[in-house]
Amino acid sequence: MATLKVGDKAPLFDAKDQNGNPIALKDFLGKGKKVVLYFYPKDDTSGCTAQACNLRDNYEKLSQNNFQVIGVSIDDEKSHQKFITKYNLPFPLVADTDRKVVEAYGVWQEKSMYGKKYMGTVRITFIINSEGIIEKIIDKVKTKEHAEQIL
Repeated sequence: MATLKVGDKAPLFDAKDQNGNPIALKDFLGKGKKVVLYFYPKDDTSGCTAQACNLRDNYEKLSQNNFQVIGVSIDDEKSHQKFITKYNLPFPLVADTDRKVVEAYGVWQEKSMYGKKYMGTVRITFIINSEGIIEKIIDKVKTKEHAEQIL
């Protein structure tokens, strides 16, 4: 698994959003906006909810600064729909059930909890410019201050 760094071309992906509609990185490129591609472990857990709600609460400011927010987890469409509805999230969530996107971005990694090792999604955010180049990587995400880290 290659480690992406600032200046690298962001891996293109084709996946499904929370409604089962196709969603692809290329659809957001070349429109003068930067894509905030944020990876998170699981819908409706405390840290992931804090992060999503912080992005929701600052969504207007992010939009005004030409950012398009897209969340990615390996949860399915139904789980994403519930998460979006429960917290009124204004941005799409990629249902990466086959793990192609998390693996392409190198965020499917070994984790450890209570001494037990397992594979999971690492919380990390990539800021991708309009040309598809990674401009910034936030690997120490502060879930309650994430929008400020982006801005």
